[in-house]
Order: sequence, then C-alpha cells, then structure tokens
Amino acid sequence: MDYLHFFSPVRISRGQGYPAEEIDSVAEAMVFLRKWPTGRRGPVYQCALNCCSAALSGQMSAEEARKAFTGFARITRLLDDDMALPLGGEGEAKVYALRR
Repeated sequence: MDYLHFFSPVRISRGQGYPAEEIDSVAEAMVFLRKWPTGRRGPVYQCALNCCSAALSGQMSAEEARKAFTGFARITRLLDDDMALPLGGEGEAKVYALRR
C-alpha cells in the first residue's frame, strides 16, 4: 500500500490555537473526509471523496487524489497557509509582494 502515500503531505490547519495536521496518504484523507460534517458535504467534498475512493481501488494515482483533497482543503479554508503558496518562480514573488 506504499503507492497510496502522497509525494508530500497536505497540511491542514483548523485555525489559530490548533496544531497543523499532516495528511500523507489516501487512507488518511479518506478518514478525514468521512469525519466531515454531513451538512457541509458539497460537490468539492464529493469530488475529493470519489478521487480517494478511485485511488484506493487502483483507478487513479495517489497524486491525483492528493490534488483533489488539496482542492477540498483550499475551498474549505483548511489548507495551511504555507501550502497555499506556489513553489518557486515569479508567481511566488507576486504572492509575497501582495502579502506585504
């Protein structure tokens, strides 16, 4: 099941005062999604759940599932701020300039 680990973990932040949580596999993402409140399960949630299920059954790569889970975390504002920044390139400079 090593192929179900993410290349890099998805850092979840529930807010100030809570420690960041790292989700580093499809299985951990599924556990997180299954605990998500029923009333807050929209299309982005369903997409992430479907992608993780597909990865578990071998129909999708773990990295594709990671992208869907990261999108869910970003939309729900759970994605840790450090992960929201692009890696390298001029885009990083623009984001840094906007944050200053």
